Amino acid sequence: MIVNSIKMIFSAVFSILVAQVLHLDFAISAGIVAILTIQPSKRETFSTAIARFYGFMIAIVISFICFKIFGITTLGFFVYLTIYVFICQKFRWYSAIAMNSVLISHFLSIGVMNFQTIVNESLIFLIGVLFGILVNLHLHKNTREMNRLKNLLTKQIQKIINRMSQRIIDQNLQNYDGKCFIQLNKDFYLAKEIADVNYKNQFKKDNSEIKYLENLGNQIGILYEMYKRVKNIKTQPSTAKIISDFLQKVSEEYPIKNNELLLKEFNSLWKEMKNRLLPQTRQEFEDRAELFTLLELIEEFLCDLRLKAEDDK
Repeated sequence: MIVNSIKMIFSAVFSILVAQVLHLDFAISAGIVAILTIQPSKRETFSTAIARFYGFMIAIVISFICFKIFGITTLGFFVYLTIYVFICQKFRWYSAIAMNSVLISHFLSIGVMNFQTIVNESLIFLIGVLFGILVNLHLHKNTREMNRLKNLLTKQIQKIINRMSQRIIDQNLQNYDGKCFIQLNKDFYLAKEIADVNYKNQFKKDNSEIKYLENLGNQIGILYEMYKRVKNIKTQPSTAKIISDFLQKVSEEYPIKNNELLLKEFNSLWKEMKNRLLPQTRQEFEDRAELFTLLELIEEFLCDLRLKAEDDK
């Protein structure tokens, strides 16, 4: 917020000073144009500036025609505004309506629209837009914060999987209430916001961070389903220990770049589970059913990791 405020002040002050040096009328408006040009990212700043430029050129043409027909009067300005608003709505140049109309209103204020006054307003527009763009040229990818969040999310996921492995064999594990997912989701959405800003602050389109977080979002969704299955287990079935050990290994090796060995181990585990004796009680049957669903989710989680690894190549 402080940095953005400084950028606005800097662009406005220098725009006004340059306009005054050039002895332009309505020099203060150059500062307003500069402030309105500044957007959160490079891409938004440039796209907004281009839209307003096209809008300004059309505004000049429409106002010239309207003032010629109706005179440089309130009626002429009203007719111009009516036509201009419809055109801007049509092309979605919403941000151009107010700013460009203020510049056009200067003709109404001085009662003259000729070559000299048109040049005056054009220079005010160009100076303001130029300084608005210049103060945003320094924007770049926030790599440090993104890497910090990636490491933080990795550690949180490792801990979640590790706690799952413990809960399967210890139904009295304390604080197994899913609150860890609240913080995980909070950090995940913060990372998505930064990735979106990083993407918009590049001229060369690189969506690797966005794709990474899309894959991570899928993993988090699968993890939450795994958590619900583990949470429902009331006893410790005979198959619990083997699954617990496997999850412990997954937590230690996450993030997994090449999970072929883990998938092979998982397939062996799956075959061994099928060869176990059938459950003897209703509760064991229900818990074994939860573990069976958990295994399906673990397989989905590992396959998702494999797809991610393939995308990274």
